[in-house]
Amino acid sequence: MAAGRHHGGGAVSTVVVVGAGPRASGLLERMGANAPELLAGPVEVHLVDPFPPGAGRVWRHEQSPLLRMNSMAEDVTAFTDESVRCAGPVRPGPSLAQWAADVPAVGLDPAVRAELAALEPTSFPSRRVQSAYLKWFHERAVAGLPPGSSVHVHATKAVRLTGSSRQRQRVWLADRTEPLVADVVVLALGHLDAEPVPEHRWLAAYAEEHGLTYLPPGYTADVDLSAVRPGEDVVVRGMGLAFIDLVVLLGEGRGGAFVPVPGAGVGERLAYVPSGREPRLHVGSRRGVPYHSKTGYRLVGAPPEPPRFFVAPALTAVPGGIDFRAHAWPLMAKEVAYGYYRELFTGHPDRVRTGWDEFSARFAELDWYSEDMRALERAAVPREADRIDFERLDRPIDGRVFGTPEAFQAFLAEYVAADVARRSSAEHSADLGAFLALLGVYGQLAVVAASGRLTGEDGWWHGFFSYFASGPPPDRLEELLALARAGVVSFLGADVRVAAVDGLFVAGSASVPGHEVRARGLIEARLPTHALERTADPLLRSLAAAGDVTGVDGLVRVDASDSRLVDAAGVPHARRFAVGPYTTNKAYAAFARPRTDNPAFRQNDQVARAVLNFLAAGAVDESVA
Repeated sequence: MAAGRHHGGGAVSTVVVVGAGPRASGLLERMGANAPELLAGPVEVHLVDPFPPGAGRVWRHEQSPLLRMNSMAEDVTAFTDESVRCAGPVRPGPSLAQWAADVPAVGLDPAVRAELAALEPTSFPSRRVQSAYLKWFHERAVAGLPPGSSVHVHATKAVRLTGSSRQRQRVWLADRTEPLVADVVVLALGHLDAEPVPEHRWLAAYAEEHGLTYLPPGYTADVDLSAVRPGEDVVVRGMGLAFIDLVVLLGEGRGGAFVPVPGAGVGERLAYVPSGREPRLHVGSRRGVPYHSKTGYRLVGAPPEPPRFFVAPALTAVPGGIDFRAHAWPLMAKEVAYGYYRELFTGHPDRVRTGWDEFSARFAELDWYSEDMRALERAAVPREADRIDFERLDRPIDGRVFGTPEAFQAFLAEYVAADVARRSSAEHSADLGAFLALLGVYGQLAVVAASGRLTGEDGWWHGFFSYFASGPPPDRLEELLALARAGVVSFLGADVRVAAVDGLFVAGSASVPGHEVRARGLIEARLPTHALERTADPLLRSLAAAGDVTGVDGLVRVDASDSRLVDAAGVPHARRFAVGPYTTNKAYAAFARPRTDNPAFRQNDQVARAVLNFLAAGAVDESVA
């Protein structure tokens, strides 16, 4: 066994995990599950993260109680289940909803305890509730490590890592002079900050010169919003989840309140009572519309099938490069459409002209973008509104031009209300069929991307996935419409543009030609786009400078088979691993919807087994680095 502290006459293996959020907890759980087969003896684990173990940065308890998850409690689990295709043993556990029903109240924050008591499986919990669940999962994962194991938490950052593949590793921390010494190091860094791009640096300098407010991309819960003054006109670029968090914090978070409107229809169920401390937000984006609401119903028809058309082994078996638009997307679109139509035909047979068996057999024969496929849809699905159209979904207001800002406000209010109605009624459960198919496609694409042969994916897919499948709860969009009626929010439109003119920010869009808003503030309501060459993480910067990591399209290159870090010479490091969305084996979700064969769960198992196999092999340490 590799050298380390001794336990009953034998050496104890030491593992340093940089990052202590849910991804790290998942790795520990998999180490515990696989250890009986692969490693005889305990492990000493060091977790390095300035944020609390289990929850990490994004899900920590210390954030506004107003911020919520964008998933229902029954759709969140940190545990493997029978759907997960992994070499190690599956160890099922409760979903967030199941845990909430059984959790003892001892030691919980009173507000969290009260929320848990009222939580339904279809509730959208606060992030503080998820924090409690992830803390509990972390404690369970630690308890599942081999007997005699220990876990030490270091609430700081790792800044440097040294040691060859034949040497034990030294991990240098920001707050101590002596490094941690480990047999294996795993980077589980999560979502990372990045240095600003030139445009953002220029806008920040312009704002400082003219006494304006500029907030670059960031994690909304971490952004200091005190510079956003009450009553001030502020342009907001971005209408995704970061934007929803922003309006929560600048509205209700500043003392405003939503009150029900008895008897009102969808989109008008709430009224907003301002506190007087809100800014006036002028909001636009590339699409010009908010993310689609989460669905509030279950499938009506047949249960979903595993991916049938977009299957990773079939794509990766083809020699040469895999172009996203030419090779991957047509099959992905067909897969999602298949899930959509399966639910439409089996759940709502009164809205189609043929049976599912007949339609699906012909569907399987055709290319998604063929004229024959369009003819099949028209013949079998009489209402155009019941046919799926990805281009219309992606850019719903392209080509729409409005003569006045007021006309566009009215249109967008109707659009958002219609979306809430659609996502709240099981009459439109085909959307859920598409959503579940998207999850399957997402997992398959992760495998294709890990092959290192995928090209041409410029971020569009992740943006489309988030827009269609990872939007806010329906009541958040009801709140947005109430804020618009109260004058706190106004909508700019699609293809929003911002210029710096005469000491102000001036914004307009393609949707309302000639209309401009002049503002003293500009907020980029989106997460920073991480790239290795611009990373703000000190450890990755240090590794890159030493040539110990290399980037592929901004992602940290790891070996496709086991997520070992690959250096600038293309050589995997035997003792270093990395997992997370910043790597070429990117898997975004640290937890998942039950029974979806989540890629991150598979990857956690793969890495845990590689780590344990390395430790069990008894690697010789030639010298301490």
